[in-house]
Amino acid sequence: MSLDICAGDFVSIVGPSGSGKSTMLGLLGCLDQPSQGAVLIDGNDTTILADSERSKLRGDSIGFVFQQFHLIPHLTAAKNVETALLYRGMSTGEREERSRTALERVGLGKRGDHRPVQMSGGEQQRVALARAIVTEPLIILADEPTGALDTKNAEIVMEILADLVDPTRALVVVTHDLDVAATAHRRVSMRDGEIEIDEVQTPKPFHASRSSEASEPTDPQAPAV
Repeated sequence: MSLDICAGDFVSIVGPSGSGKSTMLGLLGCLDQPSQGAVLIDGNDTTILADSERSKLRGDSIGFVFQQFHLIPHLTAAKNVETALLYRGMSTGEREERSRTALERVGLGKRGDHRPVQMSGGEQQRVALARAIVTEPLIILADEPTGALDTKNAEIVMEILADLVDPTRALVVVTHDLDVAATAHRRVSMRDGEIEIDEVQTPKPFHASRSSEASEPTDPQAPAV
């Protein structure tokens, strides 16, 4: 397959189980390596980088949001966000300031001293979002970001994600939920490890209906990639 994602893009990747969505996300995030071909991020061919160089590229350029929040239980929300900055050579004060700013951006400026157990699932996912953006990454990769949330919190998280789209970064969301996929400016549909359709769409505000697994487009005139 061949896929280009540019700064300013908001892309949803959909398809049935086994279509290759998670593998795609792992490749885009430099968590996996392709058996052939290349994955370029900001002009860097990640397939020829050493492990340490790929790790640095991930830390500098990619923010991850997962279905499960992966917060450290004994740390406060603010300290969880700071973990993304620990290898940046920043002073403690600078890390704390950037963590506060990121939490404010996701509406949790007053919850920084709370630990995960003291927060709702929606709040924990917003802490994870703050951790993803605190490094000011070029790419945000979100894997089923609303999958563990109730309807109200899912709407809050998707509104925040939509607000993160700007000309300086790309946002990629892997999802089974058609309502989530509809919020993106571009939709990539996969089946059996291949891209069937890559199309621009008019984004729609997220209103959760708890759609079932994303159905595959059937328009025979749709362009293949």
